[in-house]
Amino acid sequence: MTAGSEGTAQGAASPAGRPAPFEDGRRPGRFGWVFAAVWLFYLLQPLRDAWSSRTAPLPWRVLAVAALLAFAGGFLAFFVWWRSRRAADGSRRPADVWLALAIGSVLLALAAPAGGESTLGGLVYLGVTASMTLPLRRSLAVVAALVLLAVGLPRVVPGWTPQDGFVTSLLLACFAAYGISQVIERNAQLARAREQLVDLAVTRERERMGRDVHDILGHSLTVIAVKTELAGRLLEELPAGPAADRARAEVADVERLAREALADVRATVSGTRHVSLTGELATARQALAAAGIAADLPSAVDVVPARHRELFAWALREGVTNVVRHSGATWCGVRLTADCVEIRDDGRGPGGCGTGSGLAGLRTRAEQVRARVEIERAPESGFLLRVVAGGGAA
Repeated sequence: MTAGSEGTAQGAASPAGRPAPFEDGRRPGRFGWVFAAVWLFYLLQPLRDAWSSRTAPLPWRVLAVAALLAFAGGFLAFFVWWRSRRAADGSRRPADVWLALAIGSVLLALAAPAGGESTLGGLVYLGVTASMTLPLRRSLAVVAALVLLAVGLPRVVPGWTPQDGFVTSLLLACFAAYGISQVIERNAQLARAREQLVDLAVTRERERMGRDVHDILGHSLTVIAVKTELAGRLLEELPAGPAADRARAEVADVERLAREALADVRATVSGTRHVSLTGELATARQALAAAGIAADLPSAVDVVPARHRELFAWALREGVTNVVRHSGATWCGVRLTADCVEIRDDGRGPGGCGTGSGLAGLRTRAEQVRARVEIERAPESGFLLRVVAGGGAA
């Protein structure tokens, strides 16, 4: 029941169900299911054999055809669902794959009495799906089990002909599917890396522009303010008169405008120096490595909506700072979801970490956007800092 197809750069395809996000960040097209539907061609032979079987009664033939059609429909449904899920948040849930493989195996078993040994062709879909969706060791275990079935069943089921040549096709298909999955994964990693590099480059350019504006324009405005203040003091020594009063008023206005402009420059510069979640991840990785703390950090931030990234960046900065300075930990892990960030360690726990102005400032920022900050003991017996955006569940 499970399989799918995907290609590198929309080029190659294979019957499996693990899609990856496109390199440019676009969502999958509406007709991605066509890649999976093409591979249903190989189910025509089992369907024909099941319907034209001379040894199976009519009810068994009808059951076999229905099971194979359900297998094909489930194959497409699983492919479309898994492809959209991977493109949406990149998540992987092996439990869903195991359930799909189990249902597909049951459907093939129901089709076997009428379809005969040609039903073994469905094992290719199961093997390729496992190769592209499960971790390597688990997929190898599934493929080994399928090979045993392909070799053993024709020798123990009366009337079946051994299909030893099919084993080679099964292994080649699984090997090709695994290779394609690795290419897809590398393409996704490259896309995420490019996104992070662009984000870091934009952040650094903003900081550079902020420094330049502050250093050049801020310096000039400061000099103007000081000079006009001095001019005003000198004008105070002149005899009173309409011209002197007018000059003093104009100089006072120039001084006021210069100081207001200087304040505006500083406010603008501070606004451009906002934190970046991607940049904070890179900084956290460096800080933890320098402190000799093993880090388990996410490789990308695309799962987090843009509206939450600044708050999560502040949370990550504060959490990692506490881990490095106060926790005495040897391990630190960070988890990102669409509405939550968690930083936890295996150190001394809430009683051993500081909860000073940094966390107070973080709570203030969170309250401004209706988020909440949670502090508790981590499963590793250390400190856990959690920030939940929008009142969502962690």
